[in-house]
Amino acid sequence: MERRVAFVTGASRGIGRASAIALAERGFDIAVTARTLREGETADGRPLPGSVETTAAAVVAAGQEALALRLDLLDPDSMDAAVEATFERWGQIDLLLNNGIYIGPANMSLFLDLDLDEARTLFEANLMAQIHLTQKILPRMLERGRGLVINLVSGSALSDPPAPAGSGGWGFAYGASKAALLRMAGALAVEHADSGVRFLNLEPGFVMTEAMKLNDPDGELSKYAVAAPMEVPAAVIAWLASDPGAVKYNGEIVYAQPLCLELGLQPDWRNP
Repeated sequence: MERRVAFVTGASRGIGRASAIALAERGFDIAVTARTLREGETADGRPLPGSVETTAAAVVAAGQEALALRLDLLDPDSMDAAVEATFERWGQIDLLLNNGIYIGPANMSLFLDLDLDEARTLFEANLMAQIHLTQKILPRMLERGRGLVINLVSGSALSDPPAPAGSGGWGFAYGASKAALLRMAGALAVEHADSGVRFLNLEPGFVMTEAMKLNDPDGELSKYAVAAPMEVPAAVIAWLASDPGAVKYNGEIVYAQPLCLELGLQPDWRNP
């Protein structure tokens, strides 16, 4: 069977980790990238489980090859090194999953409390880094006449928060950064129509990741919606990357939770 390679950012935990494993189960070798290389050495000191090496081991357990790479969305040199290492190892990248995000003060700042330097850092990591990686990887996809770029966006880019940040909602800057990223897929689908490369946004819906649990210890967010397991968007990503029927979503926003239910990719989580 022909080799397929996925480059996944933010793959140490959360949706990124679940997606790396789901893609491996669909036959992809995985470049597993994130800041946390080894278990217990989180880059920002938060007590979060998961690491690049742990996810890479899960990919290998699923029967595929893994390349464990450190990647910091605020460090272009680390991004370049990870891309180059992947091309050196396998000679190709068939799927770029721009999943990683920046967790910092601006994510949950009220508008009048927003520090502009912190906002610039957030946009650097949540938008400029994805532009940088896509510009590094896309030309090789275009040369081969095939490939897929999936950008993880957010409901915060599409709707207003149900409550202020810190009380069940999110900060303006986070939603704005995701809204800016959301514009990429449609623009690239127009610029590279009939290239054989596809571009789409994946809106995962409300998913309670490890980081969200840490940021919402009182469970305020759960008052507004039922959280889906991380395996739900992961299963949709794996389907989009491997099923011929997914070609129709080129340039669009894919809503992971309703599509997962429609296709029966995961058990219904809404009524446990």
